[in-house]
Amino acid sequence: MPDNIVIALDAMGGDHAPDIVIKGIDIVRVQFPKARYLLFGDQARLEPLLRAYPSVRALCELRHTDEAVKSEDKPSQALRKGRKSSMRLAIDAVRNGEAGAIVSAGNTGALMAMAKISLRMMAGIDRPAIASVLPSPRGETVMLDLGANVECDADNLVQFAFMGADFARAVLGRVPPRVALLNVGIEDLKGNDTIREAGERLKAIENPPFDYHGFVEGDDITRGVVDVIVTDGFTGNVALKTAEGVVRLFTDFLRAGFRSSLMSKIGYLFARGGLNILKERLDPRAYNGGVLLGLNGLCVKSHGGTDETGFANAIGVAIEMVSDDMIEKMRSNFETFDMAEKMSNNASSFDSGENQREGAVPSSKKLATSVEATDTVKDAG
Repeated sequence: MPDNIVIALDAMGGDHAPDIVIKGIDIVRVQFPKARYLLFGDQARLEPLLRAYPSVRALCELRHTDEAVKSEDKPSQALRKGRKSSMRLAIDAVRNGEAGAIVSAGNTGALMAMAKISLRMMAGIDRPAIASVLPSPRGETVMLDLGANVECDADNLVQFAFMGADFARAVLGRVPPRVALLNVGIEDLKGNDTIREAGERLKAIENPPFDYHGFVEGDDITRGVVDVIVTDGFTGNVALKTAEGVVRLFTDFLRAGFRSSLMSKIGYLFARGGLNILKERLDPRAYNGGVLLGLNGLCVKSHGGTDETGFANAIGVAIEMVSDDMIEKMRSNFETFDMAEKMSNNASSFDSGENQREGAVPSSKKLATSVEATDTVKDAG
């Protein structure tokens, strides 16, 4: 790990901030002792916490602001009124080169909007995507998009494949990562025109920085068939929330079963060790930290309701990506495969279609409209 890694933290974002931010640093510093942090938030609330954790205080530079983005703020409101908020200042620290990544547990829509305005899109990428990891028998599987883009065209899905592959290499160490498109079947003729077109394009790429596997179905998500699963934000978010619901249902059934009789309670005593392993593998805090990919900077979205353990894991994801120099490697891949040129014609026609549907509004208006759609996903990270 490099000695000069600095992470910018939105200390006021999330349901349990700023406590989880300081406690999260205290947890993650054991694994990454060389990392340093820029804390953006209310000094009156942060200073007492830092005094209680002197080892954390030694790793942090505190930058005061008494403004914060609220969970109920719309992205358009955050853009207009939140220029001095802890979230925006943390993002700007990445833009200015003071930090390698920003981590926030705050409002997802606002974070997406501010990051896109401040950091800008990477050349060759039309839209950012939210990526995260899900448990599988092989360890973890990367999935994107998880809610940033409700509708996607083939260009977007191809771009997501490149971004997801870089993320899997940086965070999971998969070289080369295996990439697949989520579909209603594995046969080439299955799916809609967008999915099939994206599949044909990925197959046609010569010597890509990943192994293209083809199509996978919904039950393959947790089987570990591939390292990266690519889909649109609508499908990805539905799949993510369904998986979370199934885990909760399974946990409730299991708990009720062990409480159903005396013999079941005795059985629990013998099975407790194995159940603790299961609990650890399914703990959502271990997979906390959705990444906004496609920007000229690293932005990690922690779940808004997480605790210090989950926030520590989100910080860890940021540090691993900075250590891997993921942004520069991503840029290199896009230049090698001339992504900007390959996507320009299709992207232009797609944008033209959007303009016609929206009454030819200017690009800034389109951004606000797109971001407002993402705000319906309250916490995809």
